[in-house]
Amino acid sequence: MQKKNMEPMTSMSHQIRSYSIFKSNTRARNQIWAAGMKLSLIMWFVILFGASVLLVQYYVSSVWTFSGVPNTGTEHRLPFRKPGVAMTWREELLEAVVDKIPLDDTVAVNIGHEVFRDTLLKMGRQLLVTGACNKLSELENNTLVTSKSRRLYIITATYRRPEQIPDLTRMAQTLLHIPHLHWLVIEDAVDKTPLVTELLDRTGIPYDHLVAPMPEKYAKKKGPKPRGVSNRNRGVEWIRENAKTGVLYFADDDNTYDIRLFEEIRTTKRVSMFPVGLVTNTGLSSPVVVNGSFVGFYDGWIGSRKFPVDMASFAVSVEFLLQRPNAKMPYSPGYEEDGFLKSLAPFEPKEIELKANNCTEILVWHTQTKKNNPSVALNMTKYANTNLVRLKQLIV
Repeated sequence: MQKKNMEPMTSMSHQIRSYSIFKSNTRARNQIWAAGMKLSLIMWFVILFGASVLLVQYYVSSVWTFSGVPNTGTEHRLPFRKPGVAMTWREELLEAVVDKIPLDDTVAVNIGHEVFRDTLLKMGRQLLVTGACNKLSELENNTLVTSKSRRLYIITATYRRPEQIPDLTRMAQTLLHIPHLHWLVIEDAVDKTPLVTELLDRTGIPYDHLVAPMPEKYAKKKGPKPRGVSNRNRGVEWIRENAKTGVLYFADDDNTYDIRLFEEIRTTKRVSMFPVGLVTNTGLSSPVVVNGSFVGFYDGWIGSRKFPVDMASFAVSVEFLLQRPNAKMPYSPGYEEDGFLKSLAPFEPKEIELKANNCTEILVWHTQTKKNNPSVALNMTKYANTNLVRLKQLIV
């Protein structure tokens, strides 16, 4: 009797064990599946992050990297050349990318957001340090630069004065918006101004900082002086030595520029022209256009000039310039623009390419920053241990 009572219990125990085994197997399968899902999610986020880093690297390359001009011993600089600046920008970009990646709740709970974030940051830093994405820069230079995105060579003649750094700062803020550009900042000086070099380094704009002092015979001459001629001729020399294609534009640092102007001149085939505002008593310097055709010039001073235009009113194709090895700007006050354009012969006014909507828009103004007198000397007895000592070093 006792044996008979044991049989149902044994059967029930067997069922319980079977159910336990089934439940255990199911739990194991679920754990394996969950682990697989975690791994898949992790791999998905890693792939997503890698793609994001590639996009960031490409963005940096296409906007700030300049590799279209060979280094020939001049001060050709790449943006972010200073390690501290490079690391700061790259770290900010990486953190921005990582923070934009949405984390699934399962990943966040099982891995930990901070651990996952730190891992992605380390991966990103390693990718950037090893230059894993450098080929994207070559792609940008070789395949994305079309006839409408030719390199612009902006020649800016400058000299040491109280307004120099503010003027160059304002201009740099404009040029930061312009892709495929190289800035030639050329000082009328024997030595480079350190503050100018520091400014150019900070901007990240591809540049060369050069010096070209005015020849002594002109500097000592009484009356009007040919300011900026040595600077601009030095810039033209640099282009002859380093460029094969692109567009040259003389952009003084005391002008105001609409960023649309730079895209307008990018398609210049030979010589293009456009209006300049706030020039002389007429308030305007421009080609005169009738029914879409050039018929003459409007300027406050025509004189005997064949090309009575402002320095900021024309752009020249690099290819066109290179075909004229004798083209340069004369040391002739008031005739600098006219002399340079005439040196591009054979070239006639009727061949001008009209920009700015057939010269009906003003995209550059000769604003001229108000001139300031040199600042008075600092009273070192009173202010020797203050911040004014450093500030005075920044002011002429």
